[in-house]
Amino acid sequence: MIARALMGLVTIIAALMLSATSALAAEPISGRWVTEERDAVVEIKPCGSATCGTIARFLVPPPDGLDQRDINNPEPELRRRRLLGLPILTQFRRDDDLWRGRIYDPKSGKSYRSVIRRTGPNTIEVRGCIGPFCQAQVWRKAR
Repeated sequence: MIARALMGLVTIIAALMLSATSALAAEPISGRWVTEERDAVVEIKPCGSATCGTIARFLVPPPDGLDQRDINNPEPELRRRRLLGLPILTQFRRDDDLWRGRIYDPKSGKSYRSVIRRTGPNTIEVRGCIGPFCQAQVWRKAR
């Protein structure tokens, strides 16, 4: 009798935890986020029918100062773009509890397939992938 009641309680707790995790993962990713390296704030917001993210603020000034340009871009005509305001997250669309799109790394000048998911009330996990290999970072909500 006690074992059955305990098993029922464990089942209820597990169901509540699972629904809380699913609800959290389904939360939007819009907002201002501090990168894992704590060098910039990225603002994520809707842009047309997709979701995008731009460099909103530097926390650590880039090597050439606040007017740093996108000098590592492989396309010569884009190398004059300022990093401040540069879109680094593009074409993100919701796919259940994930957002899928592209991420641009201005330090390398390369773009990658990307997946973002909510991991907590104040954190998101941002993954950049080449084929099956991905590298993840945790970004924290900016204050």
